[in-house]
Formats: sequence, C-alpha cells, structure tokens
Amino acid sequence: MIRSPIRAALVAATVIASAPLALAQATTSAGEAALADGTPIKGDAVYKAFNEKAGIDRLTDDFVHRITTDPRIAARFQGANLTRLTFELKAQFCYLLNGPCTYAGKDMKTAHQGMGLRNRDFNALAEDMQKSMDAEHVPFWAQNQLMAKLAPMQHAVVTK
Repeated sequence: MIRSPIRAALVAATVIASAPLALAQATTSAGEAALADGTPIKGDAVYKAFNEKAGIDRLTDDFVHRITTDPRIAARFQGANLTRLTFELKAQFCYLLNGPCTYAGKDMKTAHQGMGLRNRDFNALAEDMQKSMDAEHVPFWAQNQLMAKLAPMQHAVVTK
C-alpha cells in the first residue's frame, strides 16, 4: 500500500465534508458529548484492532512524543502540562474506540480557545497521529474509524 504523508489529512477532509456541521461544532462543557458527535465507535472490533487499552496507551505516548518534537507544531506544546494532555488523550481515544473508559475533559472548542490554530496545525497533528497508529500496527481500516471520529473536531479547534 502506498502511504502519502498527507493521507490522514485527506481522510479528515473527506469526513469533515460529509459530517453534519452541528455535530462538528459541539460545545458542551465537558464529557462524552464534547467529542464530535459524543458517541463511541460501535462494537469492539476497532478497540481490539488498536490492541485494547495497552495499545491505546502506547499509541498515545508515541503520539505525544511526536507532536511535541514535530518542528511544525512543537511550539504549540511548550509550557503545556504533558502529563495531563497524555491522560486526557488516552481517555478520549479509549472512549471513542468503545473501550472501558470515559472522557470527562473539556470540549474541544474550550480546550483550544485562544490558541489561534490553523488548518496546517491540524493537518500536522493528523499526520503525526497516522504515524503513531502505523507504529502500533493498527490496520488501515481501523485507523480510518478513529480518524472519522476525530476529523470533525477540526471545526471546533481551528480558528484562523
């Protein structure tokens, strides 16, 4: 399979184009409804494809390392509480993958308010996520399932 460095961004753009705007702009104060449409992926096949909780933890640790060392976006994370970020991302990914987790963090609009994020920042993040999923050997079909849940969040976090 040919891998494109912008494949994840293209998947995200396709999902965004087909996602209802009202769902993509969810602005509840906290919890599961804050995640795009607020629902996890149905069934346990995708959760298992991500190697369950241990795999999600490894993937998230790798992802946080990538985004904090990626020269395109590393500055966005200077001064951030990386322990808290990692904890919240693990909960968010586990919940969306229908694992035994709940997400009680901020909604995406509030969490990213005032950061001045651009599409290029979101796309870099999506590319880093793809690399982390590849490193965890997550099958392409399962990667697309998670990206379909994450992509609509672009409307809430990109402000410039």
